[in-house]
Amino acid sequence: MSSTPIKKVGVIGAGVIGASWTALFLAKGLKVIVTDPAPGAEAKLRDYLQEYCAAVPNATVAPAACLENYKFVKDIDPYLESLDLIQENGPERVDFKRRLFAHLDAKTPSHVLIASSSSGLPSSQFITECTNNPGRILIGHPFNPPHLVPLVEVVPHPGTSKEYVTAAYEFYQSLDKDPVVVKQETPGFIANRLQAAICAEAYSLVSRGIVSAEDLDKTVTSGLGLRWALTGPIMTNTLGGGGDFSHFMDHLGPALQSWLDDMDQHRFDMGSQEKVEALKRTVNDWVSQVDLKVVAGDRDALLANLVRDKLDHARKST
Repeated sequence: MSSTPIKKVGVIGAGVIGASWTALFLAKGLKVIVTDPAPGAEAKLRDYLQEYCAAVPNATVAPAACLENYKFVKDIDPYLESLDLIQENGPERVDFKRRLFAHLDAKTPSHVLIASSSSGLPSSQFITECTNNPGRILIGHPFNPPHLVPLVEVVPHPGTSKEYVTAAYEFYQSLDKDPVVVKQETPGFIANRLQAAICAEAYSLVSRGIVSAEDLDKTVTSGLGLRWALTGPIMTNTLGGGGDFSHFMDHLGPALQSWLDDMDQHRFDMGSQEKVEALKRTVNDWVSQVDLKVVAGDRDALLANLVRDKLDHARKST
């Protein structure tokens, strides 16, 4: 692994995730080479950057300057020699990633870190044809949208060199991200597994008529989500136990088990087309009455402010 600072990044795939990564990289002062074969991708990316570069919390580069620091190319191969890092955002298909990563591994200098934004596919499944230096390949999975949400899951495969795990962690941290290292590959990694668990119970509660879809969301945004945004479930439990996690488990453990047993009994069946369609109708009846553009805009504005406040608080505490 070269000790050269990462200044020039290649972004492969300029969909929602790739465009958001690009906005972040540019706003933090990096130069970016972007490629995407989709028709109209170049124009869509520029429109996205014009709107969202200004939204990056604690940006170090003015939005106008950001637009001067990237280049959209049809073929990234001629630029691979000049890159310090690659962030891949292609389709979630093993066959596609296997071909792409074999190509990148063969054509890119062996010291360059290659990260995939894969949200569930572990890299061990698509490095099988890499023969140059597969030890520099890992997952750098962001939480959407990457230019706002600080979380990045750094997921090495069993053969990833520790120096590249450290390099990825430090790189994302330098962008004001809050990376976590997933020590063992597991399907869906961490955040999506947690999200899947709570969503499964949410679907069950709504489909059984126990709570409306709107009030289910309010339960999270006005309660659980507020606390978890600041302390997370483990620390929240510890504080709820008077500063003693053991006390919390001893006190609420039996009740938790009874709730889990009931949840298992009423687990939402994603394989039941009838139940899935009924849930769709219930949710769509609600969201059809909502201006989703306003919801997304308000969410992003509040999220950016929260991230800025957390960053400022963390800096003052150090």
